[in-house]
Amino acid sequence: MSKVLVVIKSMGIGDLSILISNIHAISKKISKPLTILAQENTRAKAILKYDPHIEEIIELDEKEIKGFYGIIKKIRSKKFDQSFIYSDSIRLYLIAKLSGIRENYHYDFFSKKGKNFFRTAKEFTEKKLNIKIDPQSKIYWNNIETEAAKKNYNITSDTKNIVCGISASGPTKRWDINNYINLFEKLNKKYRSKFFLAGGLNDEKLIKKVMSSSIGKNCLSFSKMKLSEAIPIIAASQYYIGNDTGWGHIASGLGLKSLFLFMDSPPLAYGVYSKNINIICPDGFTIEDTRHNTRGKDKISFDNVLKKSEELIN
Repeated sequence: MSKVLVVIKSMGIGDLSILISNIHAISKKISKPLTILAQENTRAKAILKYDPHIEEIIELDEKEIKGFYGIIKKIRSKKFDQSFIYSDSIRLYLIAKLSGIRENYHYDFFSKKGKNFFRTAKEFTEKKLNIKIDPQSKIYWNNIETEAAKKNYNITSDTKNIVCGISASGPTKRWDINNYINLFEKLNKKYRSKFFLAGGLNDEKLIKKVMSSSIGKNCLSFSKMKLSEAIPIIAASQYYIGNDTGWGHIASGLGLKSLFLFMDSPPLAYGVYSKNINIICPDGFTIEDTRHNTRGKDKISFDNVLKKSEELIN
């Protein structure tokens, strides 16, 4: 029976979340859990720690991922038979080859430019395994931790528990924080709501503005929590509303009904993979023509976001 290594070069939580369905497909095909090699930035150990399709996760820090012999040393002793490399990197292919892995599957070399992240991964996996896969990603979580989060943070069915993705990887992907405050206030008037502010230490200025507003008493921030502390709270919630960010991809993977605002990234690459994700594009743009450099954060209609949020909750 093959021992398989999956190599993920991508840097973000969202990229990892999109690839989960591919990881599961490989594991099911070989009827065995597999090993993941990924960058620390993907937070794979935190997100995938309860996944039954994964035997081990090897994380590399920023310095290690740029190395060569250090990576070989980490994986050679594990005696893998096959690797699936979700990248067109010749360096990663050579690392796998020099680590003694006989069968190495990878994207076509020098083919990265202009690729659709979701579709490229799906087509690669389907071609190599000769199967059709369900692109819906699922993040497994421990129910005991979820129930503990409900108790510790008073998450009950009496309120609408909404994870709010106010952060983003860059300013062009971030809807104005005043819009979110206005949205939270209007939603809370219609539904008794609790809002979990999904952001990190870099988002403290935004979070402080929300917490000092009239809706602040209904909010809890993730900014000083470890990801492993925040995930059970997300799992205990019902909805995600926010920017296209890693928090949203975690939420949709955990099964939350989600509303993503795509302002400067392509929903065809980062949104359509999950039936849990509902998509809003800038006014005048569609799912097909919203992409990197759309720069549409000021063209997201507040009324449309409010309407879609109410539809999501109803």
